[in-house]
Amino acid sequence: MKRVLKFLAVFSVLYLAVLNINFAQEGTGVSVSDMPYSEIHMKFDSPMPYQYVREADVMWSRIIWRRIELSEKMNHILALPITPNRGTMSLIDVILDGIHTKGLTAYNARAVDAGNEFDVIMTEDQVHEKMGAGFIIEVVETLEGWDTVKIPKPYNSSEISAYIVKELWFFDKQRSVLDVRVIGLCPVRKYYRDDDYEQARPLYQKIFWINYPEFRPLLAKSPIYSPYTDVKNLSFDDIFQKRFFSSYIIQESNPYQRGIVDYESGLEVLLEADRVKEEIFNFEQDLWEY
Repeated sequence: MKRVLKFLAVFSVLYLAVLNINFAQEGTGVSVSDMPYSEIHMKFDSPMPYQYVREADVMWSRIIWRRIELSEKMNHILALPITPNRGTMSLIDVILDGIHTKGLTAYNARAVDAGNEFDVIMTEDQVHEKMGAGFIIEVVETLEGWDTVKIPKPYNSSEISAYIVKELWFFDKQRSVLDVRVIGLCPVRKYYRDDDYEQARPLYQKIFWINYPEFRPLLAKSPIYSPYTDVKNLSFDDIFQKRFFSSYIIQESNPYQRGIVDYESGLEVLLEADRVKEEIFNFEQDLWEY
């Protein structure tokens, strides 16, 4: 009889423990995880609003185009992870997902570069085609002889090797600060021709432009992947707003709509880029007396 009572007592304790575990998981929404803490406090809800600026307070402005090379170590966070990992995606995957699931807009790169701003809209199929998606035609042997078939070829997002950033620099005399706003982003694809078997002659192509203010809410909700820590405490919007990237200037606003490479070559391109950067810096410094 004592053994039966002990068995019932142990069984009751185990049964209550199982009920408590199930209640904790189902009643409170806590799921089984390998993390010792719940990732619920580092939320990325909405981007921090810009400071209001009146047109009358802008006493100087200039549009700058700069290029971000993903091969540079500081910019690796924009290209990682190669495949989605623990809720994080690379910048290009976030952008493509926004076009596919959120209905966000991609604009024709040539039209934007020609000065039409964000007018010519691209469809999602056109975006995929620019990314390299299509069909591969192969000859196969069938029972009736030889035939050709089309095999779908998906795009490879890892072919994005750089981004071009279009931004507006301006001086706000009301706040007495030199400020910057990102206007647009353009991914650049690096690829090779089918007959370039040794991949000795890389080709570069601008894929599309996005209007940064339109994508900013999505980028603010998308945490970056860091190879140094699994803590998700920065979003892609933070990267651009806090200038956590390495880049160089390729063009400034001018009546001829030409880039630096159109009138300089070799080392002079980098020297001209530094001159433009120094000119913007000196403009702010020259407004003050020490």
